Amino acid sequence: MIMNQGENKQLDDGGGGNGSGDSVAGLTTYHPPINFATVEDRIYRSGFPQPRDFPYLDTLQLRSVIYLCTEPYPTENLEFLNSRNIRLFQFGIDGTKDAKISKSTITDALKVLIDFRNHPVLIHCKRGKHRTGCLVGCLRKLQNWCLSSVLEEYKVYAGEKSRDMDLKFLETYDVSYLRQCLHSIIYQYHGYGSKKRRLLYKEDVQHKSRISSV
Repeated sequence: MIMNQGENKQLDDGGGGNGSGDSVAGLTTYHPPINFATVEDRIYRSGFPQPRDFPYLDTLQLRSVIYLCTEPYPTENLEFLNSRNIRLFQFGIDGTKDAKISKSTITDALKVLIDFRNHPVLIHCKRGKHRTGCLVGCLRKLQNWCLSSVLEEYKVYAGEKSRDMDLKFLETYDVSYLRQCLHSIIYQYHGYGSKKRRLLYKEDVQHKSRISSV
């Protein structure tokens, strides 16, 4: 589910705007959301942001939020996103311990995550552990991380509450389909004038390179 947001506004230094955040002597104190961390440049993960975390989120200059819970997004959080023109992508995943994670849902979320047009992006569920950990783990597999490193990163954030079902999901999730989709859209412009430009797919690019090198 995609929700388009409204006009962009910024919090002032005194914690104004929607009135979130703590203020000491007129200065805003910044609280990152629980379990906040940087995944990659312009990709972040966390637990559910609270109103006091909004000033910190402002510093990230987010374009998108990927929300992995089934519950409706709280009104206060929606208003914050709306005021900053941040898009909300919701992929509902059951957070109960024995719930099976949908591969198709994770794949859809992963497609949004790897689209640089959505960056900077924040991924979050309720605690930033299991559902968020599974999506990040699948991103790591797409990045060709070895499985042991993928599982270790998941365990770092899940702590003592690591779930065997999640670990099994990460072991079996196949990124080859998504990788093939990415390869199919690799292209470049070629031609001698703006009216003669055409798209070259990966096979054409490789063939052209061989001819040029002769």
